[in-house]
Formats: sequence, structure tokens, C-alpha cells
Amino acid sequence: MGTMSCVSDSSRLNKFLRERYLNLPQGEFCQVTYVWIAYCGMDLCYKTRTMDFTPKTIADIPEWDTIGQTEGFSTEMPLAPACMFRDPFLLDPNKLVFCEVLKNTREPAESNHRNSCNKIMEKIKELHPWFGMEQEYTLLGVDGHPFGWPRLGFPKPQGTYYRCVGADRAFGRDIVECHYKACLYAGIKISGTNPEVMPSQWEFQVGPCEGIEMGDHLWMVRFLLHRVCEDFGVVATLDPKPMTGDWDGAGCHINVSTVQMRAEGGIEHINKAIEKLRKRHAEHIRVYDPNGGEDNKRRLIGCQVFSSINDFSPGVANRGASIRIPYRVAQNKCGYFEDRRPAANCDPYAVTCAMARTCMLEGEEELK
Repeated sequence: MGTMSCVSDSSRLNKFLRERYLNLPQGEFCQVTYVWIAYCGMDLCYKTRTMDFTPKTIADIPEWDTIGQTEGFSTEMPLAPACMFRDPFLLDPNKLVFCEVLKNTREPAESNHRNSCNKIMEKIKELHPWFGMEQEYTLLGVDGHPFGWPRLGFPKPQGTYYRCVGADRAFGRDIVECHYKACLYAGIKISGTNPEVMPSQWEFQVGPCEGIEMGDHLWMVRFLLHRVCEDFGVVATLDPKPMTGDWDGAGCHINVSTVQMRAEGGIEHINKAIEKLRKRHAEHIRVYDPNGGEDNKRRLIGCQVFSSINDFSPGVANRGASIRIPYRVAQNKCGYFEDRRPAANCDPYAVTCAMARTCMLEGEEELK
């Protein structure tokens, strides 16, 4: 045991016995699991209720409530259903429902960035904004030590792990592949996955998603990731710099386009958007992690494949830049651009909202 990763006690329970119960018929009933963002803005919560019919649309799902913090007091807060997915753990006909958290005045809770994001997306819907986000994460044992790393010391230096194969290089592939399948079953727009530069670090991509759908799908993919990791007895962290020293951090790059950027000659609109982003570099940095840019200070250090947090640096096919224009986009003179600054633990609603405000709205709107 001295050389093995520390996994949870729950993961060692008899899973065959568990399946006996999960395979029992449930009649006409449907288990609906409500998922929402905790009041801290980073964690996810859930609870499950029984419905006596199978909901077909989100309109069939009633509101519920949770206990939350508002203005320093514990209070009941409504959970407003926003989007629905198939449940890959309890299987059909059971559902997962992502919810907005509201105050009892019906105003959005402090952690609810979906509400304001949705209003902005409605204003720019004629532009058909497409987003794709690349979520990096790191697998840990329950003791906080990277999964698969030696208990004492470190693995071999970076350089052989990126998009690798092999038992001495890819740590936790079973988790990654099970998560991928769970997302496809749920109906989430996951578009790919790969091992990352640091051992035990992985990435999945979600999109293209239009408008508010980006945040909805990414938050639910994160829920599925934590839930799959729970089954395997490990932890997935979105910490932007989980290991100090010469080990890569973790980001959540965002790819952005509008119908104008995707059309012939769209590079002109891409360049205009990048210049708008240049003027608001500091404002975006404050939005790109949940702690006002403090988390990204540990990651955006101007070396490895990370730009400096203090510099704005666009470039073609340059993965060390703040903003990357892919090589094929530069050649075709249309397509999309990639903002590489968002941290792994960013709120996708806050990031896509900031992107829309800066690049797609005609009037100047202050970022929040």
C-alpha cells in the first residue's frame, strides 16, 4: 500500500451488490436529481426526488428549494430548473436537472451568474455565438496527492505525458473513458478528451454550444466528472496550479465565434474582437477565476505554455499567447479564436458573459 494512490473507502464497497438494487424495476416512477452551484460559487450540490411520471421537457420539472447563505443568513432559496439531461448513473427514465439558485425575492443568488449571462445571450442571439471550452483537471487521491504519482518523490519530468499512452504515462484512463461515455449518454455536447502535459492531468472539450448552452453543459459535465471520480474513489480538482514547481497548471480555454466570424472574410471581425479584448485585459483577468484573478496568478506566469497575467499577447498558432488564432483560421481567413486565459476553476457563465459583453455588444458595458 505504501506505493499506491490513496482511494476512498466507498470505492471498495461491493459494486455487484449495488447493481442488484439498481436493476430493480421502479414502475411508473422517475427519479429526478437536481444539481446546482453552491453559494461559494465553485462547488456543486444535488438532491433527488421522486416524480410519478417521466418529464418530457424542462417545463415539467417543478421548482424545489435548498438552504443557502444570503446577506449573511441561512435561508430557504428556490431552485429554478434550467435544463434537463438523461441520468447516466440511474439510467432511463431518470433525469438530471441543472438549476439556477434564486433568493426568496426571486432575484438571482450571489453565485448565480447564469441569470445575467442569459440576458446578455438574448441580446446577441442574432449573432449566433458559438463557444467551445477546454476543461483541464487533475486527478488526486483522497489524501490530495496526485493519482498515480510515487508516494515519495516525483514522477519523471514533463515531456512524455502529453497525449500519451502507456501504464507509466497515462494515469486514470478508466475514469476518463467512463466519464466520456456518461456525458454522451446524458446528451451533453462533449467533443473530445486527451491526456495533458502534467501526469494525472487530463482535458475534455465541450462544444460548440450556442449562447447559454455553453455554461449549462460545462457545469453538468463537471458534475458528472466528480460523480464518476467518486465511484472510482479519487478526486478531480480544478485548481489552476495543483502542484508547485515545474509542473503545468490547468486552464479552461474558450473558443469563440459569431456568424460573422465564421463567414467568408470573418478574420476582420476576429481581429476587431481581439482588439476589444486587449483594452479590457485586466477586467477579463478578474472574471476568469472565482477569486478575482488571484488563482490565475499562480498559473499565468509567462513560461511553459502560459502567457504572463500582466501581458496581452495575441498570435497565430502560438499556444504561449493570451489569444490564439489557429493556423487554419489564419489561412482560411475565417473561423474562430481561442482565449487561453480562463483558469480551470472559472465559471463558464461569467466567462461567456464577459466575452459577449466585450466582443459582441455594440454599446460598452462594464464587466461584473
